[in-house]
Amino acid sequence: EPFLHCWAEDGNLFSKSCKTRKNVIEEYSVFAAMAMLLYFILLTDLSVISTRVSAFVLVCGRLLPEVGLCLGALAFSAVTFTFVIGALEQEGSHFGGVGDTMVRLVQVPLGMFHQEDYDQLSAMPAMYFAMFLYVVATGVFLLNLLTAQLSCAYKASYFDMLGYSRLTRAKVVKATMPQVPRRRWEEFVAALQLDERLPFREGDVGVSGGIQVFEPASANVTSEDTIRRYAGPTFPTDPWPATEEVQTHGSIDRFDRLEKIMRKSLRHLRDRGGGSSGGSSMVEDDLMLF
Repeated sequence: EPFLHCWAEDGNLFSKSCKTRKNVIEEYSVFAAMAMLLYFILLTDLSVISTRVSAFVLVCGRLLPEVGLCLGALAFSAVTFTFVIGALEQEGSHFGGVGDTMVRLVQVPLGMFHQEDYDQLSAMPAMYFAMFLYVVATGVFLLNLLTAQLSCAYKASYFDMLGYSRLTRAKVVKATMPQVPRRRWEEFVAALQLDERLPFREGDVGVSGGIQVFEPASANVTSEDTIRRYAGPTFPTDPWPATEEVQTHGSIDRFDRLEKIMRKSLRHLRDRGGGSSGGSSMVEDDLMLF
């Protein structure tokens, strides 16, 4: 710490004007910048709070190899054209040596190479043609290839990353659970009221062990009650009665599937020909009555 050097020099604990501080402040600033970078990288662990954000972070990590491949190709192209341009005649150009040439070629795909520099190369056709090839290879081909790679890889990885993000959240929860006090955990479980039965609807009590979540009635429309109830005990020796509804359930399902197929076919016919929409709607009404 620089203030420790100042404290040893003039006795002031938080002084910044001592001479010894100038000898260590540059190295200290580099390590401080690295510490800040690592700190904010660690903050990405908080992305598990949101499944969507966590999936995005995982996708970014999955796409880093693609970016690395593109950067490697750009570096190889820069090294190649550095020696190509170094072999050409260079009178009054900015490409003086290998280092200067490398820096200027790196500036080209980053958009830092100014138009005035291109105008100076127009007096040397060979240099101008080499720069043209380099711009086509890096700015046109490699960068657009990187865009296509990232787009395809993102679409292929995002849905898998949703599952991975849920697994990551479960891993964090598992690592955090031993640190939760037992009393606080018991109060949380008691507040969930998992022992109480959940009502399917008003006056219709269901099973326990769940958390009730309400949704609009139009979210999942059902024309038939999928919950079947039977009177009597639930002993294995006393089976459920074979009612008429159960016996004919298979035939009802077949009629329902046939009705769905007919409705789907009529909908396709109505979409293809707009003039026959009235007749199709009448047939659908007949199906509803049937």
